[in-house]
Amino acid sequence: MPNRFLSSKVNSLKASGIRKFFDIAATMDDVISLGIGEPDFTTPQPIIDAGIDALRRGETHYTSNHGILELRRAISDHLDQRYGAKYNPAVEIIVTVGVSEALYLTFTTLLDPGDEVIIPTPCFVSYQAEVTLAGGVPVEIYTTMEDDFQPDPGMIERAITPKTKAILLGYPNNPTGAVAKKENLEAIAALAEKHNLLVISDEIYDRLVYNQEHICFPTLPGMQERTLLLG
Repeated sequence: MPNRFLSSKVNSLKASGIRKFFDIAATMDDVISLGIGEPDFTTPQPIIDAGIDALRRGETHYTSNHGILELRRAISDHLDQRYGAKYNPAVEIIVTVGVSEALYLTFTTLLDPGDEVIIPTPCFVSYQAEVTLAGGVPVEIYTTMEDDFQPDPGMIERAITPKTKAILLGYPNNPTGAVAKKENLEAIAALAEKHNLLVISDEIYDRLVYNQEHICFPTLPGMQERTLLLG
């Protein structure tokens, strides 16, 4: 489609660097790709069978906009058992088609034009674009290999302005694999309270943690009421 038909927001988006990398790798032989966050195995047979059985039972109609209640209850139980995070499945949990949809719904719900979202980078490739498409302004703060790609609370505070609405955290991190340290998350929690900010915590990779502890952000003191947990 010619660019003249596209919105200014879409035309302002930058191409994903990782997608360019995929395109280059696809032209080469004997490349082992570590690029995309998906398993190297197919869907387990019990899940396939359950899906087929649901189709045969006629479970092919619209559900609640929030997602099937039984599934929301299972998610609530999982978060409680794993992290001690307590959510009411009737009103505090919704089911989306992945975290990308959840992020877009979050940003379009929360952001007014010009609102800023602070994002530690490197980060998942769509974060900045989703903020922009929702009318917000992504504000990047950089993490480094020398600091194990940890989010720096001092840098985050220096990036806060009167337009800041939220801090977006993606830990365990894609693409760096970093797991945020508890003391850093506690400092970020203190900033959220001090400056009256929301925290959007993308924890989709919470099971991919080895020899470290993953801290579920809303379980920090005072954070559940100002955190949107995605996973």
